[in-house]
Amino acid sequence: MSDARALIADQIASAAAPCVTSSFQAECVVLVHMLREVRLDIPVLFLDTVHHFDEMYRYRDRIAREWRLNLVTLRADEPSPGLWQQDTHACCARHKVGPLFSALAGYDVWFTALRREQSPTRANLGEVEPFTLENGTVLRKVSPLAAWTTKEVWAYAKAHAIPLLPLYDEGYTSIGCEPCTTRPLDPGDLRSGRWGGQKRECGIHIQPGR
Repeated sequence: MSDARALIADQIASAAAPCVTSSFQAECVVLVHMLREVRLDIPVLFLDTVHHFDEMYRYRDRIAREWRLNLVTLRADEPSPGLWQQDTHACCARHKVGPLFSALAGYDVWFTALRREQSPTRANLGEVEPFTLENGTVLRKVSPLAAWTTKEVWAYAKAHAIPLLPLYDEGYTSIGCEPCTTRPLDPGDLRSGRWGGQKRECGIHIQPGR
């Protein structure tokens, strides 16, 4: 935990315009909590896909209000409710990838709550990596919790009396949009309840062009 705090302090000190993305899952609120110890007004980018659980919206609003977050809500210019029924890739591209990449062009350091333990696609995640947007803008993508386990995330939340999204109590382990999220299909795979197991990533953490 001290290593994560040291990394955050170092990266914030050299950042001109930092931000953090948050889906308000457990690791996200833990990271935001740590970041606010150093930069109280850091922009917290939330992707409103128009498909979230009602519980997610209520929880987001509660944390944003109680913590007085500098919440920046991102939404597609032309949302398409139900697009997931035709093509989940197109739905993620419209409601997640497009709005986020457009917004990230205004920042130089992007903090994420990604962890290596979450998925094989994240197993080689670096704590600090360059990320180049389609317009050529290069960001520093920083994942201070990369080496953390789920147990460590929950222990931090408990130690700091951080309330977590109630959906965890219902058996969910990775929580995204309501239509494409179920309880885990494989108890040993935290993200196996996403997209019916058809894919592991929505695209926002994949370098454009790859």
